[in-house]
Amino acid sequence: MIDLDDTDRAFLRDLARDGTLSAGELGRRHGLSQPSAWRRVRRMEEAGILAGQRVTVDRAALGFGVTVFLGIKLATKGRVSLEDFERAVAAIPEVQVVQHVLGLFDYRLRVVARDIADFERVLRRRIMTLPGVGQVEANVLLTEEPRPGPLG
Repeated sequence: MIDLDDTDRAFLRDLARDGTLSAGELGRRHGLSQPSAWRRVRRMEEAGILAGQRVTVDRAALGFGVTVFLGIKLATKGRVSLEDFERAVAAIPEVQVVQHVLGLFDYRLRVVARDIADFERVLRRRIMTLPGVGQVEANVLLTEEPRPGPLG
């Protein structure tokens, strides 16, 4: 782990908002030369702090207006392996995130659908037919406010 100063943290905040910022732009924003800013970014990449760039896809603009978080408790952990469940759920394109968690449920899924009727189709035809699925709890996302996280 490398030590980060206030400028490094400011770079991380800026890059978390817009991963396409150049070293020149970061330097201008924070009073550094382009080479100095580039060295800082490069050092954080080499340390594994910066790992790639992301593109944010507007799901609603693509027609996916409903997001549902599902809690899934496997019915028979002994007969169906976690790997079987994970492999099967990975084949469902509407499932955006799969989290293996500790607690009441074994998995949390983030599922997108065009509308509630489309979500019901995905739930009945795809989710409920996954190997080992027992209890399922659904929470429909109403609003989402991205937060800057620990660097904010």
